[in-house]
Amino acid sequence: MNNADLSPSPQEKRARWLTFVAQLNPETDPGTIRLSGLLHRVAHALYQLSESSLSEANLSYAQYRLLMQLMFSEQFEACGGLNPSEISERQGISRNTVSALIRNLEAEGLIARQLDEQDRRRFLIRLTSAGRDKVRNHANHHFGMLHACFDGLSQAEQAQMSETLEKLADNLALSPAGH
Repeated sequence: MNNADLSPSPQEKRARWLTFVAQLNPETDPGTIRLSGLLHRVAHALYQLSESSLSEANLSYAQYRLLMQLMFSEQFEACGGLNPSEISERQGISRNTVSALIRNLEAEGLIARQLDEQDRRRFLIRLTSAGRDKVRNHANHHFGMLHACFDGLSQAEQAQMSETLEKLADNLALSPAGH
């Protein structure tokens, strides 16, 4: 008998983990722990797929989201650009992270800074034509990859999952500390 024969199956590992968690906190519902772990694995896998998909365009997921936000605000909000604070708030990322993203995307010629005509102490971030082209050229590939991730679910299953995740998101928004 070799070591591979002694290693527990994934189901046995999950059972051991849930037993361990129950010992730490007997009131914990093992189902919630399992769901949390599963959501984490799925979210991580989706993130990894997005990163992989976008690597062909020489972009990170965070960079692509920023470019997409700028294009959306330009086309559907008739916005002449966003300031870094607006980008930070809309993307849910720190101002330091936004600053780093802006520097990198600006160096690649995908965005440009322009003084805000309304408040000359601030500047706006706008897409360049190269930035617009980058978003357009990669959107079909990226969104096609995301579509394929959920293709195995029926429309009804997708709708139920969406409703359930919305409830969870609302619950988390009400209780950011998890209480």
